[in-house]
Amino acid sequence: MRPLGRTLAALVAVLAVPGGVGAQAEPHRTEYLGAVAEHFQLPPDEVTILADWDIDTDEIPAVIFVSRRAGVSAEALVALRRSGRSWSELAQRYGIGAAALHVPVRDEAATGALTAAYDRYRDTPVGEWPSMRLSDADIVALVNVRMIAQVIGLSAEEVIRQTGSTSSYVELYARLRR
Repeated sequence: MRPLGRTLAALVAVLAVPGGVGAQAEPHRTEYLGAVAEHFQLPPDEVTILADWDIDTDEIPAVIFVSRRAGVSAEALVALRRSGRSWSELAQRYGIGAAALHVPVRDEAATGALTAAYDRYRDTPVGEWPSMRLSDADIVALVNVRMIAQVIGLSAEEVIRQTGSTSSYVELYARLRR
């Protein structure tokens, strides 16, 4: 095969891999995945494998969190997500309520993108949290906030406050790490 043919074949192979070129182009992705591995005490290679599946990088901490809490394989959760199941539906299915996802902050703390979720937490008696449903975005955000705060060593309040000014948790992690 001529060099151009080999290059084209290699490019086609990379594009065919889930999480291929687009995922690799995201800055700070490797550092974020390392933080996920550290937080969940997993070998970095295991987290990298999850990142190669067809799932948003920001959702990887939610996959691991729900997998561990529910006693279900990460592969099964990714398959369910790919089939159209929402995080809210999966959390309910596996008995992971709002109480398990809650990240404590002071009532007067700024809550960024999580303002609606924290308003619901504040307005709902703690005893009713198990039946409270959170949105997919809230579930992904709460798991990421906890992970980022613990890995970087910041308060959860500081991380939550910053959630309103970011388009991804990979980006937020990189910004807060500086």
